[in-house]
Amino acid sequence: MLDCLMTREEKKLQEEVRAFVKEDIDKQLLRDMDEDKVRYPREFLEKAAARGLLGLRFPEKYGGRGMPWTSEIIALEEVGVLGTSLGCLYSLVSIVGEAIDKFGSDMLKEKYLRPTVEGRLTAAEALTEPRGGSDFFGATCTAVKDGDHYILNGQKRFVVGSEGADYFMVYARTNPEGKPHESISAFLVDRCPEVKADYLYGLMGTRGGGTGRLVFNNVKVPAENLLGEENKGSAIFYQMMIPERMTSAGGAIGMGRAANEIAARYSTRRKAFGTEIKSFQAVSFKVADNVTLLDTARGIVYLAARSVDAGDPAGRSRRLVSEAKKVATENAWKIVNNSMQVMGGIGYSNVYPIEKLLRDVRLIMIWTGTNEIMDLIIQHEYYKEMDKEGIRGRDIEFDAVEADQVDEKIYE
Repeated sequence: MLDCLMTREEKKLQEEVRAFVKEDIDKQLLRDMDEDKVRYPREFLEKAAARGLLGLRFPEKYGGRGMPWTSEIIALEEVGVLGTSLGCLYSLVSIVGEAIDKFGSDMLKEKYLRPTVEGRLTAAEALTEPRGGSDFFGATCTAVKDGDHYILNGQKRFVVGSEGADYFMVYARTNPEGKPHESISAFLVDRCPEVKADYLYGLMGTRGGGTGRLVFNNVKVPAENLLGEENKGSAIFYQMMIPERMTSAGGAIGMGRAANEIAARYSTRRKAFGTEIKSFQAVSFKVADNVTLLDTARGIVYLAARSVDAGDPAGRSRRLVSEAKKVATENAWKIVNNSMQVMGGIGYSNVYPIEKLLRDVRLIMIWTGTNEIMDLIIQHEYYKEMDKEGIRGRDIEFDAVEADQVDEKIYE
């Protein structure tokens, strides 16, 4: 984040996270994860917790720092330079923690939120199903009430931490006969023999997080592990879209920044035709584009964070968060591609990490809702806002020379 927008406390936080990323993360871990030699680096979360860097937004009594979103995105950018795998594991504390903090009982907060923020438990989110991705409310995973338990059956896919996480936040249908938006519930499900990581995906990038398909076979889930109210999972889902998309946006800035810094430094060292290639506008203008794309992303992400922190109307925050995710992830993709072009053939090799960033950053335009879904939300919320608020300020439609020609204004 730009210094002019940061408080003294946030600048200190930035220094803390930078020190963690620089000092505590061994490069061999990153290499082993990318080669799928490491499936779930629990020690990464333990080290972050030891520095008090997990769950920054949550109350101090549960191990957090009570910070706003504007602070968390600063941390997310710094962690983002490590790529999507570690960035995702870091973000899951914020994502799953959001549901527990907003909808969980005091018992669930003590049992799950506190040890997650303290690095003693690890969490994963089980949302997507094999039959559909964006069609969340078409979920077929079921949870049937049986005394003081629910019996959970079904499958979830693309679960980061399917191999490695201690517990899962799972959405399941609790009223098969009800309307889709009124039949989903959310649960905290402990890993047990009846929860099986049935298949681990071979991914293009974002490796080492144990991403796989989960199968739930008659899993007994205590009724007290229900988040919120039965059949009211839609409220949790909509709330969860904030941390899911804000963490994606913050991490994207970090990856874009890392790629641009590598390319810009390279351009000051690499010579062609007897001079540093940064002297060529074809090169330096791509760096200029990257810097502009980064600052644009930072601006919209910060605006979305301020909107959520300020308690803006839900529709407006939902629109801005969707804009932040869309802009930050697409800008990161452009930045990484520009950076590879600046570096030429060597950028396509594993001598530099640009090719890994390219593989990593491609995913973030897909997960937590594709950017096409972001467009759907943005236009939907904008039209609602326009209809509700009407014309704000001067109606310039009537400034046209022939504005009074009502017979020419045909709408049907």
